[in-house]
Amino acid sequence: MTNNNSGRRLANRYELMDPIGEGSMGKVYLAKDTLLGGVPVAVKFLAQTLLNEQMTQRFMHEAMTCAQLGNNSIHVVRVTDYGVADDEIPFYVMEYLKGKNLGQVLQSHPLPVKRFLDFTRQICLGLDTAHRGIILEGQLVPIIHRDIKPSNILVTQSASVGELVKILDFGIAKLIQVGISEQTSSFLGTLAYASPEQMEGQELDRRSDIYSLGVMMYQMLTGSLPLRPSSNTFGGWYKAHRSQEPTPLDGLSPYGALPVRIKDAVMSCLAKERSQRPGSVSELFAHLEGSIVSPIAPKEETEPAPPIESEEDRFYRQQGWPPDKPVAEIVFPKLLIMGKRQLPTLWVMLSPQEIEQRISNTGYNNFLCTLNPHPMVLWVTAFHSKAQGPRWLSSYLDLKNPSHGKIIWYLGENGSYRVLFFSKDTPNQFIASRRLHIASPQRKLLKEWVLRARATISVGSSQDSKDILRKELNHKLKPKMLW
Repeated sequence: MTNNNSGRRLANRYELMDPIGEGSMGKVYLAKDTLLGGVPVAVKFLAQTLLNEQMTQRFMHEAMTCAQLGNNSIHVVRVTDYGVADDEIPFYVMEYLKGKNLGQVLQSHPLPVKRFLDFTRQICLGLDTAHRGIILEGQLVPIIHRDIKPSNILVTQSASVGELVKILDFGIAKLIQVGISEQTSSFLGTLAYASPEQMEGQELDRRSDIYSLGVMMYQMLTGSLPLRPSSNTFGGWYKAHRSQEPTPLDGLSPYGALPVRIKDAVMSCLAKERSQRPGSVSELFAHLEGSIVSPIAPKEETEPAPPIESEEDRFYRQQGWPPDKPVAEIVFPKLLIMGKRQLPTLWVMLSPQEIEQRISNTGYNNFLCTLNPHPMVLWVTAFHSKAQGPRWLSSYLDLKNPSHGKIIWYLGENGSYRVLFFSKDTPNQFIASRRLHIASPQRKLLKEWVLRARATISVGSSQDSKDILRKELNHKLKPKMLW
C-alpha cells in the first residue's frame, strides 16, 4: 500500500482521499462512499509489514467485532463494510468521525467531575457491550479490548447527546472462545495501561480492561498516571504494575476535593489482584454514581451485572404496537415525544426468527427525494450480512403532510433514529431496537428538502412521485424490499 492513494477506488464504491490516522494494525484514510452520494467514510488497511495469514485473520476479526459492536452500541466505532483491495491488502470501512481523542482533550487540563462522569458512563456503555459479546457461529463470544487508553477513545459532537464518546481500535481484542488461540507469546497492549496479568501473559477477562480503564480514569481526573516506573521499559512497567502502590488521588484534581465514592471506585480498579476489582463496568459505574455505598467486596467472577440502560432505552422499551396498525410484516415511521425531545423512529414487525437474525446485522440508510410532480421522500433502511444478504425496509413520506415533514426535519436535526422491532407472535411486546446514524451531508439535505417543499406547488399525484422514487432506487440498488 503506497501513500499516494488519492483518487483510488475500492470495490467500485469507496474513493480514497487523504490519510487521516494510523491504528495498531494499519493506516486509515478518509474516503467518499460514491454509492451514497459522496458520504465521507474512513477506510482502514492492514499494514503491509503485518501482511501474513495470522495478522490478516486478526484484522478481519477486528472488522467483524466492530461491525457487531457498533451495531449494538453508539459508543463503539461502527464498521459498515470490508473486503480485499486489488493489491490483496485487506481493508474495512468505518463511519467517519470528526473530533479529538481523549489524550488530546486531556493535554490542556484534566476533566471536572461532571464531565468525567459523562465520559466514563459512555465508555462503560461501550465496554459493557463488548464484554457481553458478539454472536460468532451461533455462539455468544465476549470481547476483551486489551488496549483501553486515551488515544483509543474519541470525543465527537452529536446533535442529540452533545459530546459523544466512542471506543476505537479493537485491533488486538481478545475473543474469549474455546478454539480461538493467540498463537503468540509476545506482549500485546500499551505498557502504561496494561494490567498486571496482561504483563505476565495470563489468560484475561473483563477485569483486565477494568484495570486499564482505572488507569485512564485516574488520568482523566488528574492529568497524570497513577504509577511512576523506574524506566520506560517493559521491566520498569511490569514492576510498577505488579508491586507499586498507586499515588493517592487526594489533592491531585485542580477542581478541588474529589467525592469519596469516585476515589474509591478508581482505586478499586487499580487493585493488583483482579478479584479485588469491580466484577463488571456496570458495577463500576454504579459505584461511581454513588448507588453502591459500601466498599466493593473481593469476589470472583459471577453472573454479569445488568446492562447500563439509559432513560431513552427505557422509553423505547415501554412502547407497544399501535392498535390501528395490522399485525403483519410492515414498516412505518413515527415521531415519538420524550419530554422536550422529538424522536424519529421506524417501526418494524417481522417474524421472531428474522428479528433474531437481523438484529446484529450491519445497518445502512439512504434517502431519495423528488419535489416534482409532488414533494416526496423515500426513506430506506437496510440490514445486511454476507450470509443472509439484505433486508430492505422502505417507506414514503409526503412532504406536504405536516407530520411527515416533521419526521424528516428531526431526522436531519437529530442525526440518528431508532428502529423498533416487534414480533408477529407477540405484537404488543417490544422486542429490541437499533440506533442508526445519518451522515452529516445527508442531514443537511433532509432539512433543505423540508424547506424547499413548503415553497413547491404540487403539479401531480403523490403516486407519480412514488413511482419515480421507486424506479430511481431500483436502478441504483435493485433490492428486495419490504414496502
